[in-house]
Amino acid sequence: MIYFAYGSNMLLARLQRRVPSARRIDGVFCLPGHQLRFHKEGMDGSAKCDSHLTDDPADRVLGALFEMDPAHRDRLDAAEGLGDGYLDKDVQVSDTAGRLVEAHTYYATRINGSLLPFSWYKDHVLMGARETDLPRRYIASIEKLKSTDDDDWMREVSERAIQDQRIHLRYAAE
Repeated sequence: MIYFAYGSNMLLARLQRRVPSARRIDGVFCLPGHQLRFHKEGMDGSAKCDSHLTDDPADRVLGALFEMDPAHRDRLDAAEGLGDGYLDKDVQVSDTAGRLVEAHTYYATRINGSLLPFSWYKDHVLMGARETDLPRRYIASIEKLKSTDDDDWMREVSERAIQDQRIHLRYAAE
């Protein structure tokens, strides 16, 4: 199965915690006619990412592709809350050379534009964007977004540990 990630799942350590068989496919991939928005109402009451359909060819969401065992799709569906805030669809994305790839992705159905993402979530997205080598300008647009602190310190510590795991794995590989 080929999966297009554009939010926190671009961070390999986070995605592999959910779907251990996930392996990154090299490259930056583009979903045209969509905008990246932080307006999906998460189960924790904060904003999550959405690849919002605009049908405007000038709009695009950038992200990463991952290959994973199709038997693990139910794990990804559960982690994404399929049917409870996100639905799934098949999309066609392209790499920088224009090569087209069919992929599976998710889009928001429960939207609340008044919410902010938690800072740890925004950092997941930023770290994943950097791992994917998304263009600096695209990353800068995400950096500008406001975020809020998470009052649930145990969740904050747990999510930050994923980021630390990614850092430790990078240094172990060097």
